[in-house]
Amino acid sequence: MGIVRVLSWLIWAALFVVLFLVGIKNADPVTLKFFFNLEWSMPLILLLLITFAGGAILGLIACLPPLVRQRREIGGLKKEMSVRTLEQSREPTPPPAPDLPMIP
Repeated sequence: MGIVRVLSWLIWAALFVVLFLVGIKNADPVTLKFFFNLEWSMPLILLLLITFAGGAILGLIACLPPLVRQRREIGGLKKEMSVRTLEQSREPTPPPAPDLPMIP
């Protein structure tokens, strides 16, 4: 399990270095132009990071309703299962069958 963890850290470190180098190369300012002659100037990498973060946040928000619904359903099913288990444990068990001798 230790090799997998080290390999994972190496992959994340390599990804960070690659993105960092891309960020350094793309530090030129860009100008975003909006309606009504509004402009916003910022480095390209900052614009890309903001766009990525915004997309990730919107993706998480889009995933929340199904997750909440599933958790609610799982909670109801667990509650129903515990009630059934409790009911089954309260039912009397039938007496064991008497041992009958084997007839040859």
